Amino acid sequence: MTTISRDILMAVAASREIKDGETAFIGTGLPMVAAYLAKATHAPTVNLVFESGIIDPSPIELASGVGEYKLVYGSTKIAGTFYALSLLQQGKIDIGFLGTAEVDAFGNLNSTVIGNYRKPKVRLPGSGGANDIASMAKRFVIIARADPKRFVEKLNYLTTPGFLSGPGAREAAGLPGSGPVKVITDLGILGFDPKTKRMRIEETYPGIDAACVQKAIGFSLESYADTRVATLPTDTQIQLLKTQIDPNGMYIKDA
Repeated sequence: MTTISRDILMAVAASREIKDGETAFIGTGLPMVAAYLAKATHAPTVNLVFESGIIDPSPIELASGVGEYKLVYGSTKIAGTFYALSLLQQGKIDIGFLGTAEVDAFGNLNSTVIGNYRKPKVRLPGSGGANDIASMAKRFVIIARADPKRFVEKLNYLTTPGFLSGPGAREAAGLPGSGPVKVITDLGILGFDPKTKRMRIEETYPGIDAACVQKAIGFSLESYADTRVATLPTDTQIQLLKTQIDPNGMYIKDA
C-alpha cells in the first residue's frame, strides 16, 4: 500500500468536519486545503470566509496567506476584515479552524508568548481573529501536530478560549459559541468528553495506537472506550489534493 503523508491525513480529516451548506471561517495552510477539498467533494455549497474579508473565492492557485491577491480570484465579495469578523459577531459562522503554539486539555490555545509576557523566550504572532473565531463561531476545529511541547498541562498565555476551566465555564463567561469539537493531529483525531470537557482520543491513523498518541501529548487524555481507526482518504481525495488543490506541495508534503 502506498504510504499516505500525514499532511494528507490531516487535510482530509479536517475537510470531513465541514458540512454542505455551511459558512466556514478559513485560515492559511491546511485549513485552506481542507476547505477546497470539501468544496470539491462532499460540500459543494459551503461558503468560505477568510479573515481578510475575501468571501467564497475560486482561486486558480493556492495562496500563501489570507490576504494574498491570488485568493481574490472568483470571490463573490471583497469586504475587509471588519466585515469578516462581523459575521462571527452576528452568529453566521458555522465552523472555524485554528492552529496554535500551545493547547491544553480543555482546548484553550496560546498563540501569543512562550515564557514571561514582558520578557518572553518567544514572542508569537498573537490572536489575530483566533479569539473571535473560538468565542463566536458555532464550533471550531484545532489543527496541530502532536508534541508534548505543544500539548501542555498549563498554557504560558491564554490567547483563545476552548472550554476554559471545564464544564460550564464558557457559558459563565458569556461566550456564544459551543467551543472546540475536534483536534486534528498528525497521529490521530482527538475530541472532547461531553461531561468533563477534557480531550480524548477518538480516532488513530492506521498503524498508530492510542499509547503512541498519548506519548506525544503533555497531559493525560481522558479515557474513551470507543477509539477507532480513522477511515483512510479515498483515491479521489488524494488525487484532488496532489493534482488540483496543492500540486506544488505548498502545504501538502510527501510522506
